[in-house]
Amino acid sequence: MWPRIGGLRTLALGTPGELRTTLNTLVLSGVKTATAGLLTDEYAAENEELEHVGERLVLVDDDDKLIGVVEVTGVEVVRFADVSWDFARAEGEGDRSIEEWREGHRRYWARVGFPVDDDSQVVCIRFRLVSAGDGGISTGDLGT
Repeated sequence: MWPRIGGLRTLALGTPGELRTTLNTLVLSGVKTATAGLLTDEYAAENEELEHVGERLVLVDDDDKLIGVVEVTGVEVVRFADVSWDFARAEGEGDRSIEEWREGHRRYWARVGFPVDDDSQVVCIRFRLVSAGDGGISTGDLGT
């Protein structure tokens, strides 16, 4: 089960360190409005349900501290080979083509122990930033 803060699931992007810092910066600057996960390797292994439209997630840093809150605006499960270029661009990671996005994600998931093929089921999540930084929500009801 994924950690919770204030009753909300956390969103820990990438792996701790430079990658997570970079991805979080992209979210906080409004460039990154989507992220992808693997249905069987990340959700099923953790016994987690898919996110749903309207759900709020706590964006966390390497120490699992709240740095922002995002609201899910879309969720779709597709084959790895069917992830759209529109979605890949929304991830905001600088890929110049869907092929470049696929190759980068293949390498990343293989590196963390989840090799993928064209039929791997990918959870494509779109979101919007609700609050961020020192002026953001840090206590109270994070769901409002």
